[in-house]
Amino acid sequence: MSSAVQTGWTSSGGPVAPVPARPWRRWLLVATAAWAVVLAVLTWTSVRDDPPTVREQRSLDQAGPVVDRAVGELVRAAGTAGLLDLGAARVAEGCRVTPFADGARLRRDVGVLAPTGTERAVLAGIAERLPADWRARVGSGLNGPELYADAGEFVAVEGRPTADGQVRLVVDTGCRPVGSGYAPSPAAATGPEAAALTAALGVLGGPGDATPELVSAPCPGGGSAHTVRSVGGPGSTTSPAALAPLAGGAPLLDEPPVYAYRTGQVTVLAEVGPDATRVAATVGCPD
Repeated sequence: MSSAVQTGWTSSGGPVAPVPARPWRRWLLVATAAWAVVLAVLTWTSVRDDPPTVREQRSLDQAGPVVDRAVGELVRAAGTAGLLDLGAARVAEGCRVTPFADGARLRRDVGVLAPTGTERAVLAGIAERLPADWRARVGSGLNGPELYADAGEFVAVEGRPTADGQVRLVVDTGCRPVGSGYAPSPAAATGPEAAALTAALGVLGGPGDATPELVSAPCPGGGSAHTVRSVGGPGSTTSPAALAPLAGGAPLLDEPPVYAYRTGQVTVLAEVGPDATRVAATVGCPD
């Protein structure tokens, strides 16, 4: 009699019992989920309470003074002969610092005279006069020479030519927690820049009694640089060339609709158009 088992026969031991679920697998899933929750809580607590170690954890109120000092260094490096104006601070909200927190970025800029063809030389001269630990350098960008520097505390500096005989130097914090926010340094238009602004607006037909915008930055050696700027001025049909008598016939920049000149220690920068007239008068840092 053959001992081979025929196909289809049922085992004499009956049906195989199902393997019971292993309790340790359930505990592993529970432990993994709990650990994920702990990590999330620790991350949130670290972002909120730990000392800052990267840019994203330093708030705008902490970075603001660094930005202001960087603007002052740029003003000094530009020199009295090159400085045109200090731009107003711009705070842009809505960026994301982390998946758990919103943030904002602060930017300030400085306008410097750079007639067409001199942009690289101007940027290189500024880079040479900046602090050595900024590691400033000038390279080639898509649209011409570009300056790059590190002002410290994760504050970046970049400079590029514009289309109207200027280069713009921009100080940028990147996205950060807002904290108590950026508080600009107080400024007062009581010096010769106020008189220069009033004189230019009088020639261009702008309102001489409008409240101006005031912008300042601390100079490295003490004192401050400041710009007083007309805001919300109406358009004008007057040609910027009408400012030539105030410029003594020797403008710094004559690239309509932009016109710039120096009177005494004040640099006046005007942009005149049919929709708006913007005039800024600036006093820089000692060379």
